[in-house]
Amino acid sequence: MKFEDFMNQGKVRKGSPDIAKAKSLLQTSNNHLLFLKNQNIDNISAGSILVTYYEALREVTEAMCLKEGFRVYSHEAFTFFLKEKGEIQASLKFDNLRKLRNSVNYYGENIDASEVKAAKEEIIDLINHLKRKYLSEFI
Repeated sequence: MKFEDFMNQGKVRKGSPDIAKAKSLLQTSNNHLLFLKNQNIDNISAGSILVTYYEALREVTEAMCLKEGFRVYSHEAFTFFLKEKGEIQASLKFDNLRKLRNSVNYYGENIDASEVKAAKEEIIDLINHLKRKYLSEFI
C-alpha cells in the first residue's frame, strides 16, 4: 500500500498547508509529554500512559502532514506517510505502536508496565527525531 492509496480512498485529503494547526498540535504533543514525565508506570496505569504517548507521537506526525497540506483521517496512513519520507524505521515503529495502542483502546487488552517503559523511550526518541528533522522551524 502507498500513501496515495489513502488519498484515493478519501482517508487523506490534499489542501493548503495549515501551519497554525501544525503548531497547535506540536504544543498539544509537548503538553502530553510534560504531563507524562512525572507519571508512574505500573500495571494499572500502563495502558492509559501508552495511549497518551502514542497520541503525542501521532500529533507530531500529523503536524508534519499538515505542514505539507495533508489532512489525514486514518492513523494507518501516517505509517505510509513516514515510509514515503524515507523514514522506514520510523514507519515500522509507528505502525507497531499504533497496533499496540489499538489493542489497548479497542480490544481491552492489558499491557505490562515493562512494555510501556520500553515503548516510552522509543516514542520519545522518535518524536525528537521527527521534530528536529521536519518541524525544527516550529520548535
